Amino acid sequence: MSNPDTVHPQEHPIPAQAIRLPQRGFTINRRKALLAAGILWLGFAVMVWLVLAGRTGAFDEMGLLAARREGNLDFAGSHLMLEIVRDTTALGGVFLRNLFAVGAVVALLFLGLRREAVLFAMTVTGGWIANTALKGIVGRDRPQIVPHLMEAGGESFPSGHSFNAAVVYIAMALAFASMSSRHSVRYTIVGSAMVLSAMIAWSRVMLGVHFPSDVTAGWLGGAGWAFLAAALLYKPAKAAADRQVAGTLDPATAAHSGHSAAQR
Repeated sequence: MSNPDTVHPQEHPIPAQAIRLPQRGFTINRRKALLAAGILWLGFAVMVWLVLAGRTGAFDEMGLLAARREGNLDFAGSHLMLEIVRDTTALGGVFLRNLFAVGAVVALLFLGLRREAVLFAMTVTGGWIANTALKGIVGRDRPQIVPHLMEAGGESFPSGHSFNAAVVYIAMALAFASMSSRHSVRYTIVGSAMVLSAMIAWSRVMLGVHFPSDVTAGWLGGAGWAFLAAALLYKPAKAAADRQVAGTLDPATAAHSGHSAAQR
């Protein structure tokens, strides 16, 4: 009895032309991106002012105690829920976040979206620099209201997990959304990234290692940077991607050149 999964020689392979990828993708509306960035950065500025003025005490305490049991301040959810929260926060950690970022750059290059790959890399790098500078300027000790459910060090405000997760995942969504010309698809991809990064941000509060104001400011600042960079860094990224030397970084081009050379 023959195996139905076996490919017989007489069966014709699917032609390569059946899958068509965009050469350059579609650009986002830079006016809308600037508007979104302006609203998000305004929210960030308000949070900075509230923290510096000492007006977030009630909000911070309520948020930290929301997921804790009265009395011993243990995590109020089940062990499974705690593992889910830890897994969620890991998505914003240095290793996984940067692993996904590098993978996204490679994927965009293979898809022929060199402009989007360069823009994404510039956005992530600039976001990391901006968050590091903000932590040094503001500074804040970690909350001690509830026991920490994981190790965390460094300054507390703004939350680096929240800021960088928003930058990476929203910028990644903006890059891959360029593959579709349908606004509904783009909004769904970007909206999903915003929800995911917000979940990562709030997981830091549930673990007790950040104040709610830390993660709120971090997420607003990171999301604002992702949209701002998409608008302001578009032309520099396009110029860098169009340079001849940038073509050597394109794995699809390199593979094609290697195949041509092998046929000679």
